[in-house]
Formats: sequence, structure tokens, C-alpha cells
Amino acid sequence: MNGLSIFMYHQVGNFPRMRTHRASYCDVGRFRAQMRALKWLGVEVLSMTDAARALRGEIPIPPRAAVLTFDDGCRNFLDHALPVLEEHGFPAIVYAIAGMVGGRADWLSAAGHEAAPLMTWAELREIQRRGIEIGSHSLHHLRLGEQDRIVQEAELRESKALLQDKLGTEITHMCYPYGSVGIETLHIAASAGYETGVTCQRAKATPAFDLLALPRKAISYGDNTLGFAWKLFMKDRPKREALRRSQT
Repeated sequence: MNGLSIFMYHQVGNFPRMRTHRASYCDVGRFRAQMRALKWLGVEVLSMTDAARALRGEIPIPPRAAVLTFDDGCRNFLDHALPVLEEHGFPAIVYAIAGMVGGRADWLSAAGHEAAPLMTWAELREIQRRGIEIGSHSLHHLRLGEQDRIVQEAELRESKALLQDKLGTEITHMCYPYGSVGIETLHIAASAGYETGVTCQRAKATPAFDLLALPRKAISYGDNTLGFAWKLFMKDRPKREALRRSQT
């Protein structure tokens, strides 16, 4: 069955060597090499909107296809990742934390890392103008699967409403912080009007997955071009049963 490799990035830039939270960082030189590899290998890079259409069967899934996702909305996306994407003509989606726009990624401080600045509303509108999709990464970057229904409702609905108000466009894509999601979360996301949701489960996304619980392949600090290509072609089988809304 054809599927999509949905790659998960966080920050892209120039970083010192690190031992912890490596999945939160990608060296810009390696990122540039990874994007060249996609071009060289003939991989078709889809927007998340087109990926959803393909997974629903509305358009064919290309033999080699990928989606590029960026969590948190860190400012270094604008400085380092976007110029590389534009060089290759690749679409991507940034998942913004609606209640923290213009703030800092404070959760990294607990691990001794710099709390990276997050893009402002003006910067999010700028990348949107340059062809980048914006999705919701919740309101306050909470582990949604550990919250009660009232909190999950607020995090999913209020983030969507705020992003739509500030950016002037419909927000239909969701990313669950820390990959924390349960069956109840999926139902809330559906009722809130989200079309897709992405997790941290490692697998290739196929039509067999619930569109609101799509797997991704994390790219981290240590991934060179060979490791990136290995993830593109090899990490395709989920290690645990995928969530589906039918599991009620």
C-alpha cells in the first residue's frame, strides 16, 4: 500500500553539540542536505492539505511522497528552514502554539536548553504569505492525552479560533504536543473541525490510519543524509496499534 513519510522537525539552525532533547534540533547544513536528497531521489513533497486528499483517495498517492512538518513555530524556521524550502519549491506546515505566539519555548529550559523564541503573529502571517501552511499545536503546549475533557476542548477549540482570527484563514490541521493523544482527543478534534492530526508514532502514513492520528518520522540532531534516507524508506511499521475513532 502506498503511503507518505510525514517528517517531524522542530528547530532548524546552528546548534552546539547536545546529548538531550536531540529530536528538537536539526542542523541547518544537514537540513539542506536532506532537502537535496528528497529532490535527488524524486520524492514528491506534498502540503498537508494535499496529503489529506491523497489519504482520502481523492488524488493518487505518489510512489515516493513526503510531508514536511515543523512543531512549535520557532523563529529559526523563518531564518533557516524557509530559505531552504523556497530554494527547492517545497511546501511545509508549521504548527503554532496559539497561546504562546511571540513568546519562548520555555519547556526546553527544564533540560538546560535555551528557550527558543517563537514567531510573532506578523512572522506567522509572513510565512503564510510565502506559501507555508499553519496548523494548531494547541493553546498552551499541554500533554492533551493527560487532561480532562474540559481542558482538551479548550486547548483544541480556542487555539483554532485564535489562529483563525489572527491569520485570517481556516485552520484544519492539528499537532498534539509531545504526541500525547487519546481516543477522546480524536473525537474532540473531529468535533472542533480539524481535518488532520499528527502524532509522534513512527510509521508511514497510509489510508489505513485515522486522519486525526497520523504517524510521523522524527528527524533529530544526529541524523545525517544516510540516516534521513533510511527513515524515508525503512521506518514504515508502527510499533503499537494505531489510534482510531472507532475504538470507543
